[in-house]
Amino acid sequence: MVGKSQIKLIKSLQLKKNRIQHQLFVVEGLKTIQELLKSSFEVYKVLSTDEDFVTDHEEVSELISSADLKKISSLNTPNGYLGVFKMAKLGTIQLNDWIVAVDTVQDPGNLGTIIRLCDWFGIKNLVCSTTTVDCYNPKVIQATMGSITRVNITYLNLSEFLQASELPIYGAFMEGEKVYNSAISSKGILVMGNEANGISSEIAAFITKKISIPQFGDQTAESLNVATATAILLNEIRRA
Repeated sequence: MVGKSQIKLIKSLQLKKNRIQHQLFVVEGLKTIQELLKSSFEVYKVLSTDEDFVTDHEEVSELISSADLKKISSLNTPNGYLGVFKMAKLGTIQLNDWIVAVDTVQDPGNLGTIIRLCDWFGIKNLVCSTTTVDCYNPKVIQATMGSITRVNITYLNLSEFLQASELPIYGAFMEGEKVYNSAISSKGILVMGNEANGISSEIAAFITKKISIPQFGDQTAESLNVATATAILLNEIRRA
């Protein structure tokens, strides 16, 4: 069974500073754990209340009581499976296709969904500003549904990255050209902004083409959710 020191370590990984210190992150849910076990992510430990699972994966798994699992789970109702994995090593950003860049996206569910969308639309590289929520946040991991294993995620100074890039840079703005009327290049960078404030003025200075999603009907909604907008724009990019 799991010892007190392991419980303390895993519980500490709910905080970003501890994840960075130990280079470890937590994954909950059987499907996502199985996705990571098949990926290049290195497993540290899988804990489960399911004796059959532990027997089938005895080289990496350990039995845990429901009471102990509840102590370390970020879920109100733990589902019986919790994995601890080592963070991925930084990969090289490939410039031969589209890249999605996010400017201070702060909601874990939104970032997790954007990672999943990148996977769905074959976007291999996601660039995040240093002010974007940590991709190893448990809620982000949960929202990716395993897609984090197939997207290269890099945190960097977004202004410097965009300034140095020779790719066309598209930004989502309410006042931009309607995406349905825009000429879309075969590769480029799509920048998505913060949930409340959109793309910052600092980042906007590097946008070479502003695009928008047109409204229909009575136009009472103030804006679209950033993940929803990302889905629509990636669909148009891949149609081009």
